[in-house]
Amino acid sequence: MLESSVGPVDLASLCAVRAAVYVYPRTGRPGVPMLAGWDEIPGARGCTPQSCGFRDHVAELAALGAKLAGVSVQTLDDQVEFAERNHIGYPVIADPELRLRDALGLPTFTAGGEELYKRLAFVAERGRIAKVFYPVFPPDRNAAQVVACLTPTA
Repeated sequence: MLESSVGPVDLASLCAVRAAVYVYPRTGRPGVPMLAGWDEIPGARGCTPQSCGFRDHVAELAALGAKLAGVSVQTLDDQVEFAERNHIGYPVIADPELRLRDALGLPTFTAGGEELYKRLAFVAERGRIAKVFYPVFPPDRNAAQVVACLTPTA
């Protein structure tokens, strides 16, 4: 069980049927400087555009039977602030103890003395990871890629 912007989330339950989960390093917070050298780290920027892309595709994902969640190592307070500021109604999960790194082997990197998740997304079907999107570039198109992956072909 992990805390999120909308309350506790059991990732196994979330992924029991179908889910899209995106993982990102960290979002900025108004009035708080970014980590030193953040803009020079390949793939670090783009967390807000990635999250807003999923926010904008949440109805399509739901119509495809997918529950949605975002994850970063940020604190619950940071996740709640981010979700409220960006009108994100699905769970934005706080994993400051890197429990998903340990459970799923999620890749990380270090910036400003903090261990952060590398950006990726995955689709889970019946409790198993069925598709991984890694690397993710550009971040703002990741949600559309996930929708396309889940959309049946004629």
